[in-house]
Amino acid sequence: MKHWIDGAEVAEDGVDVIPIDSPATGEVIGGVAEASVELVERAIRGARRAQAEWGQLSLAKRTSVMFNFRNLLVERQGELADIIVAEGGKTRGDALGEVARGLEIVEFACGIHNALKGEYTSEAATGVDIHTIRQPVGVVGAICPFNFPMMVPMWMHPMAIATGNAVVLKPATPVPSVSIEVAKMYQEAGLPDGVFQVVTGDKQVVTHMLESDGIDAISFVGSTPVAKIIAEGCAKTGKRYQALGGANNHAIVMPDADLDFAAKHIVSGAFGAAGQRCMALPVVVAVGPAAEPLIEKVKVLADELVVGPGERAESELGPVISAASRERVIDWITDAENKGATVVLDGRGFSPEEGLAGGNWLGPTIVDKVPLETKLYCEEVFGPVLTVVRAENYDEAIRIVNSGEYSFVSSGTLSTMV
Repeated sequence: MKHWIDGAEVAEDGVDVIPIDSPATGEVIGGVAEASVELVERAIRGARRAQAEWGQLSLAKRTSVMFNFRNLLVERQGELADIIVAEGGKTRGDALGEVARGLEIVEFACGIHNALKGEYTSEAATGVDIHTIRQPVGVVGAICPFNFPMMVPMWMHPMAIATGNAVVLKPATPVPSVSIEVAKMYQEAGLPDGVFQVVTGDKQVVTHMLESDGIDAISFVGSTPVAKIIAEGCAKTGKRYQALGGANNHAIVMPDADLDFAAKHIVSGAFGAAGQRCMALPVVVAVGPAAEPLIEKVKVLADELVVGPGERAESELGPVISAASRERVIDWITDAENKGATVVLDGRGFSPEEGLAGGNWLGPTIVDKVPLETKLYCEEVFGPVLTVVRAENYDEAIRIVNSGEYSFVSSGTLSTMV
């Protein structure tokens, strides 16, 4: 796996190579070269040179490139989805969905001139007029997670580029290839070389991006511990930043809820994308007599999910990203079980067909009566596991939800009274 710098693929000799494993089979399907500090700095300096010219171009010329890029995305979305399936293990429907979500951002960027209009206030004070203008920041570092290798970077680079900035992207180590394809598409769309750079690697790449005076801002999505490192590093060097960390979303299900409706959407939220998304629903707080019938309905639907490789049209649940992730999830389930939880549906022993035994497979899992001190409840599980905790009433359910360390991307209450 090469890097993309100044409009061309670049390889270094004598550097560490991190293997890329297929989540479905466990076989090595590629490798990521750990970019040296010198190469990362080369990419940053190239981006600075390119941005100096790109930021001066008219909005009409910049949006023309974005329109061309948008059309290429539409034409090649199937090819991009195939790369995501191979490296990330997603079902093809999920992969096509994230390409579509990224496309929405590009389409907004195509009309960015409406958002970049300045403002003018006459006589804000005696003899004082106020003019507001919008200018590029400069070079933006984008550091992205494995679970949406297309969509999350496209929250960042289309908007940054359309507004006159350059981008240095570090994709997640397990899923780098789609970012190189995106870089080639930008070049084909007419983007000047250097405006979009891709450097692969691990910790030392991120560390240098934080420390380099050539990076003006950083956008990050990933785990909460790393988000804190990003925030601290940017604060020390005076960089603008956004650092989005983990979540642990809850749903409260009341006794008067439509349990068929609730079960359908809980299964989708808990097991879609193998639970590896910040919008997943890993925790349900079942209130009073709702618990038993709800769990049974969820179990029936979850047990019907088709687990299999993402390239098959019938697959609804793919593997988790890595063997280490699989083992972590299994350990958390076992720990909760040892502390008194009940495993209602057990995906730990899921056996894939021949040829897939080396993959990172977990079947859908439901764990009831989970103690609140366990990692399965306290942490973001990022796997196909639904944790159920019980409450006697709504007030207790709210206390449980508010007791956690994490904030929520999406949580709510299911009840006919809401």
